[in-house]
Amino acid sequence: EVRLVNASGRRVSGFDARVFAEATSGRYTSLPRSELSAILYRSLGDRVETIFGDSITGIEGDSSGVGVRFERSAPRRFDLVVGADGLHSVVRKLAFGPESGFERFLGYTVAAFTAPGYRPRDEDAYVLFSVPGVQIGRFAMRGDQTMVLIVIAEDAPVTSESDEDRKQYLATRLGHAGWECSAIIAALERSRDLYFDRVSQIRMDRWSRGRVALVGDAAHCVSLLAGQGAALALIGAYVLAVELARSPSHVEAFDAYERLLQPFMREKQESAERFAGSFAPRSSLGIFLRNVVVNAFVIPGVARLAIGSSLADRITLPPEPLLPEQGPSAAG
Repeated sequence: EVRLVNASGRRVSGFDARVFAEATSGRYTSLPRSELSAILYRSLGDRVETIFGDSITGIEGDSSGVGVRFERSAPRRFDLVVGADGLHSVVRKLAFGPESGFERFLGYTVAAFTAPGYRPRDEDAYVLFSVPGVQIGRFAMRGDQTMVLIVIAEDAPVTSESDEDRKQYLATRLGHAGWECSAIIAALERSRDLYFDRVSQIRMDRWSRGRVALVGDAAHCVSLLAGQGAALALIGAYVLAVELARSPSHVEAFDAYERLLQPFMREKQESAERFAGSFAPRSSLGIFLRNVVVNAFVIPGVARLAIGSSLADRITLPPEPLLPEQGPSAAG
């Protein structure tokens, strides 16, 4: 369940996870992104060369290929480069320009960390507590771990660079919130896996330039709060792969890829932007109204109306073609 609580821990709103299944006509599933990554990686076998512990530092393309410089490895040349390196994509920066030209800040800071042995522990529940401008959530994970997710409304991105500064910022914002925040701050101080970032979207007119293309968050980040980054990245990667396999050239493949997915991803971004305000309402009235809407999810059809467009992927994907045994080389 998703359980919204007050400062004393009493349930004030929420809904059963079956609501997600209703909103997606029974086509909803959830799994950790790391497990999805492992499944995909294992499926590659020895058919794809994989390099760990390195990153791209330079891209120089011409009509016949792309020269790529690496941080540690020797320079190499590829037919295509596909950037799938997330919101803060290095490939996008090298091939398209600074991030500031494409980023749309949505007005929130997000932080997450795991807390071993945290108590209380509620199995199969995502427990949320809100005060104006701040939302704290926790959910139990395997191995007696608890994940804590914090969303804070901000007018401008927080620029803290070190974990120490970030922890201090979070402790200050949570210090007087009540509920379990004292225990959460104590767990935060001990954490070694703090994730901290601004909540943003990436808006681009084109996802390709020359022989370089982008997929996933690098091309069209909907925002972390939308919770669909991996799913949308898989859709994009599939469409790009299909178009590369069936098109006469990468130029036509990139054009077809963008023509199909640009309107779909823009709709997803607009839906996520409208939905973002429900994560950390900036007023007590906003929290109250959000809770009222969430309570109404038990009424048949309300969940589909309220969040169905954010969860459901209404798009017709191209059929998978017969793939050649040997395709072009690509760095990504």
